[in-house]
Amino acid sequence: MHHHSHNRATLGGKLSAVLVAAGSSVGLGNIWRFPYVAGDNGGGVFLLIYIGCVLLLGLPIMLAEFAVGRTTRRNAVGAYHALDRRWSFIGYNSVLAAFLILGFYFVVSGWTAEYTVHSLTGELASLSTAEEYAAQFEGFISNPWRPLLYTLLFILATHAVIALGVQKGIERSAKVLMPLLFIILIALSIHSLLMPGAAEGMRFLFRPDFSKVTASTLLTALGQAFFSLSVGIGTMVTYASYFKPETNLRHTALNVTLLDTLVAVLAGVVIFPAVFTAGIAPSSGPSLVFITLPGIFNGMPLSMVWSTVFFLLLVVAALTSTISLHEVITAYLHEEWHLSRRSAAWLTTLSTAALATLASLSLGLLGGWRICGLTLFDALDFATANILLPLGGLFTCIFVGWKLDPERFREQLSNHGTLRCRIHGLLIFLLRWVCPVILLLVFLDNLGLY
Repeated sequence: MHHHSHNRATLGGKLSAVLVAAGSSVGLGNIWRFPYVAGDNGGGVFLLIYIGCVLLLGLPIMLAEFAVGRTTRRNAVGAYHALDRRWSFIGYNSVLAAFLILGFYFVVSGWTAEYTVHSLTGELASLSTAEEYAAQFEGFISNPWRPLLYTLLFILATHAVIALGVQKGIERSAKVLMPLLFIILIALSIHSLLMPGAAEGMRFLFRPDFSKVTASTLLTALGQAFFSLSVGIGTMVTYASYFKPETNLRHTALNVTLLDTLVAVLAGVVIFPAVFTAGIAPSSGPSLVFITLPGIFNGMPLSMVWSTVFFLLLVVAALTSTISLHEVITAYLHEEWHLSRRSAAWLTTLSTAALATLASLSLGLLGGWRICGLTLFDALDFATANILLPLGGLFTCIFVGWKLDPERFREQLSNHGTLRCRIHGLLIFLLRWVCPVILLLVFLDNLGLY
């Protein structure tokens, strides 16, 4: 085994590990996807189940990925390969998933950038009815070149951070972007809580109505927990490979999970009071953020300011995630194909840009292309969230629960016996029995098999 980890970058202190991993997991999944999925599934009761899923599934899998990454100090493919060659397919699944996710994620990220610009110029404030906002959004995403321009700008911003490297790029950007994200979220939350519909919105988000629970609520909550924490795509394996030997994996995973959940809940606090103030259904789907919210911001004093701040929040959340997905592919190309880091970054950037271009055009010009009846954009979203992510998670559980020497896992959790670790047995139990069964159910449900 060719170990070249002696000259490998490491992240600084405790805070760096948490911020970098939280940046990876906090993304559009928390802010753009969580509120509308919660809205579709009855609010409070969904939140409860979601938190349960995060603790039962998200945490153990994140720890499993952390252990794999730090034991081997390699990229996602190299890590599994170093532990057991026959299992390196988990790493390949991660790299493929990261590539496909970037194909549509960069496009949505481009929308957030475009909307930030429109808010700044006051163009959003000049519209008034929901129909006008809907028409603007539809017109924008189906326009051939405007979204492309913003998508490419976003890809270049991501590239710039990755090209600076792990410490100067990823770590430094996380230390600025993550605190910024929380400051913006808290400001927006306070602002929302002062709205007329705040009490109703809070009731919807925090008071569980158990009559709303169905089997699909459970599975949707699981899928969202997975999507939101970004486990199963190798980002945690890759980032953990840069953790210091003394980083406490359990505390890091717990803090990342808490921050991630906090962001999702705060996004709900920002959005639901606004939704109830405007008197619209909380379940207005993915367009909630791009059509509904600008309209709501508009009815408020300083609407330009608030809407600019909100879309800036989305840009920041999207950027921390595109950085981590890009790094999964870049680290793989750099270490396994022995390209220089610069070439690896460019190869990743150009290939994802090509895919994102097609995905963006599939919403307009190339709308006639269909894959199983879906546009390329929707197909990328479906294939990753419903197939590759649950599969990656499932095999990660099986690998760490059954194949990996339990001593190696224990060593990573206890930092070679220097930390007390009472939860090791429980984690192994969850990874062996609970997580695989649940993930299998989610997977079958996603494919509509029962």
